[in-house]
This record gives sequence, C-alpha cells and structure tokens, in this order.
Amino acid sequence: MHTRLRSLAIPVALISLLTINSPAQATLPFATAKVGFQNTDKSYSTEATVEAVRQSTVSAQVSGRITAVNFDVGDPVKAGQVIVRIDPSELSQAVAGSRAQVAQADAMLANARANYERQQQLFQQKFISQAALDKATAEYRAAQASAAAAKAGAGQTATVRSYTTLTAPFSGVVMARHVEVGEMAAPGKPLMTGFDPTDLRVVANIPQYKLAEVQKAGKVSVEIPSMNKWIEAKGITVLPSADSATHTVKVRIDLPENLAGVIPGIFARAYFSTGETRKLAIPYSAVLRRSEITGVYVIDSKGRISLRQIRIGEPGAKGDVEVLAGLSPGEVIALEPVKAGIYAKQSAKK
Repeated sequence: MHTRLRSLAIPVALISLLTINSPAQATLPFATAKVGFQNTDKSYSTEATVEAVRQSTVSAQVSGRITAVNFDVGDPVKAGQVIVRIDPSELSQAVAGSRAQVAQADAMLANARANYERQQQLFQQKFISQAALDKATAEYRAAQASAAAAKAGAGQTATVRSYTTLTAPFSGVVMARHVEVGEMAAPGKPLMTGFDPTDLRVVANIPQYKLAEVQKAGKVSVEIPSMNKWIEAKGITVLPSADSATHTVKVRIDLPENLAGVIPGIFARAYFSTGETRKLAIPYSAVLRRSEITGVYVIDSKGRISLRQIRIGEPGAKGDVEVLAGLSPGEVIALEPVKAGIYAKQSAKK
C-alpha cells in the first residue's frame, strides 16, 4: 500500500468522464465525480533519486595559499571563468629558474655547435685526428640534448604554474564550497563542487526479476512528490552490471532539459508503463489521509457527505489510483477532500 499523501493534478479526461451534475450535488462548493472503471496504465513503480548528468569537484593540483575564491554556493558559473586562485609566488620563481636554465643551455649549445663546425674544417684539412672530431661531435650532441631537456623542464614548470588558476570546466551552479581565502591548498584537496542544472536524470535500482519488464516499458514517467510534479522521461539506460549484495540493476532515466526547481539529490518515484488494464480508479488527489486512515468523502443521492475508509493500490502514472476496497462503481466522491471536510463540518453544526 502506498503510504504517502500526494496532491496530483487531476487528469482532464478523467474529470470530464466522471463529473456529475445531479441537482443535489450541483450545489456543493467543491467538485465531485462518479466512481467507475477506467482504462489505466499498468505500471511498475520504484523509488529513485535525481542526479546531475554533469557534476564535478574541482581539486587543487599544486600546494599554496588560496588568495581568491570568486564564487559561493548557489552562484551561476560559466565555463572558463576563474573560480579559485592559489598564490603563484613559489612557482613563479621556479619558472624564472627554468628560463635561466634554458638560456644557459642555449649558450652552451651555440658554443658546442661552433666548436663542432671548426673541428670539421680542421679534420678536412687533416690537421686533427678522427678521435678529436668524434669528441667534438659528442659534445655538440650532448649540448643539443641538454638544451632540449631545459626547454622541456621550462614548459613543465610553466604548466604547473598555470594550475594556480582554476577555472570552471563547464557552465553550471556551485553546489559546495570547500575552502576559504587564506587556507592552504594541497594536491588532491577539493576546492569547489558544481553541477549543470540543465541536464538532469533520475537513478533507480531495479530488482533483477523486474529487469525484463522494465526494459520493455513503453513509457516512463517520473513523479517529484515534494513538488507535486510529473515528468515524462526522454529515455532510459540500463547499466550492464548488477549489485552482488542487493541483486539490483541501476537504471538511469533521462529527463527533459531545463526543469525549473528540480535539483540533484531530491526524492523521486519512477513509473514504468508495462501495459494497460481496467481498474476501479479515482483521482489520487481525492484521497484523504488521517493518521492510519485512508479515505474519501462520499456523497449520497441526497447530498449528504460522509468520510469512508478505503484501501488503495499503487498510484498510476496519470495521477489516478486503484481502489481495492471501500467503494463501488456509481458512487459519488468529492474531488477536493479539504473543501469537502470543511463543508461537512459546517453542515453538521446547522
């Protein structure tokens, strides 16, 4: 039995088919409907969680004191914007040292090249031996290698220095800020976490015995109970592995882009439509919960209102719910239980 109260939008088609207009009930200050069998989706539902498709934590790659944190939690950030700066003083000195080593290696290379060219001329004139030429050749090649190594070291140092300026890898919103100005950064230390709010999905764990049924689902709907919101999914992806402890398979459900108000981590419920069935169903918004009692307000032919306990099944993907016990076809119920309860109390006092 589903134990959570949710206020769902009443399907227009359902109301148009069920709303009655008898004289006694037409005067009631709330909408009513006649209970009847409906063609509803046969679905399998499971709990799920919303997550961002793109979410990342930017971490430090070098050590140093943090000099600037340009964004805070909730701030929008564009790709490439500087989010954190680390003091580059120490690395700037290393870069200067590397450049000096490059200049020294270039000077030594120039000297070795000139010596090598002179030794070649002397060897052609037979003034020096082959051994002397070989020595000059080796020194020239060693100078070339030293110059290349110095340039590579300078490039590496410059690259490391660039790690003191951290930029956003993609456009999104800051989810968490892990550091403050003045703290020390160290390689691997998290600095800031962000996500892209335009690209979200829902993740659910499906029991392995339900996997084949879920894969054949013709339609998938997602409910966000806290927002009273229903969303039609764009598609699903079944991950090709199962959890050995729970024997469940993770399923990712793609949501439409730019969903207002939906954020990672909130609770959701996924409904996999596996066919169609005929059930005695009512709008879920007509159901009233009072402590352990689940009921609806029933209106008799004379317009008298009473609260009746019912037993319901799982809500459907269209905002309706199956009635397992407590109601019969043809009976009339209130679609707005709060207004019906207030009206019933006022009528009892008269």
